[in-house]
Amino acid sequence: MSFNRKTLLGLASAGLGLTATIASADGKLQLYNWTDYTSPELIEKFETETGISVTVDTYDSGETLLAKLQSGAAGYDIAIPTHNFVPILISEGLVQPINASELEGYDRIVPNLASPWWDEGNVYSIPWHWGTTSFTVDTAVYSGDVDDYDVIFNPPEELAGQIAMFKSPDEVITMAQVALGLPFCSEDPNEMQQVLDLLMGQKPHVKTYNSDGILERLVSGDVSVHQNWNGYSLLARKEKPSLQYAFAEEGVVAWADSLVVPKGSPNYDNAITFIEFMLEPENIAIQSNSSGYANGVTGSEAFMDEGL
Repeated sequence: MSFNRKTLLGLASAGLGLTATIASADGKLQLYNWTDYTSPELIEKFETETGISVTVDTYDSGETLLAKLQSGAAGYDIAIPTHNFVPILISEGLVQPINASELEGYDRIVPNLASPWWDEGNVYSIPWHWGTTSFTVDTAVYSGDVDDYDVIFNPPEELAGQIAMFKSPDEVITMAQVALGLPFCSEDPNEMQQVLDLLMGQKPHVKTYNSDGILERLVSGDVSVHQNWNGYSLLARKEKPSLQYAFAEEGVVAWADSLVVPKGSPNYDNAITFIEFMLEPENIAIQSNSSGYANGVTGSEAFMDEGL
């Protein structure tokens, strides 16, 4: 889905047949999450209150998460896919029901994220964060209008060779579709040729395709424009005020991430304990304060930092 600036502001206000198995034990939880997307303070609080020891593994794209679970790797108790990957995980039997409507705190989920189209009834998931995907520009390098997709897809001379894009094909393609005014999930060869032409024309100006180390590249000046999420852009701007998040007229991509329990979880009860823990407003607020993203739990705003 894409949103123009007005709509966004409205939302803001409201192989081998072998199975690799991670050793399990009572009192443990194996969390599989995006890089730099888990608050250390949150994990410390959870461990202190429950006595459950948490291990965090990370990935850099939804495709990496999907491939990992498809490979038969077992042992993860919690994973955090973006909304468009949830139906795929469900249809392929890679996640198991949590029946969230029966859990303590389910009534705190904000209405627009309760029983969403990607998981009606929240049988398999609850919301984690929601946000947008656009790009961040260093205005110390480029002083022109940043709210234009030409800045990233057809950059001016001062930005040539200074562009960075995500590693995820899904996110790169959807941004190109928004910039071109094309629908998502298109099967029209002519439309997809337009996407390919745009990305191939951009490629000589791209320094890296990488979803890790975004903040470091922007703050250090290694790149001057980076495809980015709004929360991560906020964290980067705190360290380098000349950075600016773009809101192009064509709109931006909106997304919502969810907590799910992968099939084969060795600590299912601990996973449910973690999910109920995250439905507590104070706890999800700790995560939002760390990541810079909005969440799906009512009452959390009372515990969140100003500016979020």
